[in-house]
Amino acid sequence: MNNSAKLTKFVRASGCAAKLSPGSLENVTCHLKSFHKDLLVGFEGNEDAGVYRINETTAMVQTVDFITPVVDDPFVYGQIAAANSLSDVFAMGGDAKTALNLVGFDGKNHSTQILTEILHGGMDKATECGAVIVGGHTIETPEMIYGLSCTGFVHPDKILRNNTVQEGDVIVLTKPLGLGILITAIKADLLDNATVLKVAETMKTLNYKASLIAREFDAHACTDVTGFGFLGHLREMSGSIKTIEVDSSAIPFFSEALPMAAMGIIPAGSYANKEYLQPHVHFKNNIHADLEMILFDAQTSGGLLIAVIAEKASKMVERCQNEGIPAVIVAHVTAKSDADIVVH
Repeated sequence: MNNSAKLTKFVRASGCAAKLSPGSLENVTCHLKSFHKDLLVGFEGNEDAGVYRINETTAMVQTVDFITPVVDDPFVYGQIAAANSLSDVFAMGGDAKTALNLVGFDGKNHSTQILTEILHGGMDKATECGAVIVGGHTIETPEMIYGLSCTGFVHPDKILRNNTVQEGDVIVLTKPLGLGILITAIKADLLDNATVLKVAETMKTLNYKASLIAREFDAHACTDVTGFGFLGHLREMSGSIKTIEVDSSAIPFFSEALPMAAMGIIPAGSYANKEYLQPHVHFKNNIHADLEMILFDAQTSGGLLIAVIAEKASKMVERCQNEGIPAVIVAHVTAKSDADIVVH
């Protein structure tokens, strides 16, 4: 990691801001409606970003996200926060072009050198995918936050929605699960440095290459795995009109997350996900409680879930793996049954 890690141990001091639970957010957004002839994607469907048509060949993708510190190194925190924010553009099949910094900074307890490192980390990830940081806004807050408001572009006919899976599709996951549990363990200083480095490397990896490959193989649907967890985002993909059958034995996850889950080192958002999703998920086989929690775990800067026709799935996975993306087939789409998600 960048040597600025020695500046301060600001992760544990900064705490962690919990996202609204899926149920609470749904209760809010269901009252919000936006209508315009050129608004292609709005509040409906819990999509990853909004999309507004500019002309027949260009639509603008807009999204915003921010997180509290998840590692002690400010530069790496900036990288992770930026990767997390940019991911929503990639999940829609778009290319990120510009971004604005969003900063809440505790200047009373931290030097401006910390903020400089955070912003450099964010710029590093924006530059990596061809985007440009064009400005931003900073306020004084007791809890540090950083993220980006991102703008990208996509062809109006090539938008990747989160709920347009087709019966017979195979679903591919591009990053391992367990990030929420491990972030909680990092805050409690329970992980060795090698594991922290491994987790940070995963979170700061952009989903851009995976998005390009999804487009290359004509994916039917795509979303990224973030606060609502693996099963929560799969349920969004089902649209409640298809059933998604999950192979629990195929799901990639950090082995270090299991003992942490057994110790109860679990973010509040993961419990909220489980409570909300249980009526919509049917576990056909007995799955260990710790692994079950990993399936509900609220992720930060997780991978993409990509739905693709079965005949192309293996080649797409191979293409991803050749690019260093640890993609795995984890589920397939069937006609609607009694549950939105069935876990085998």
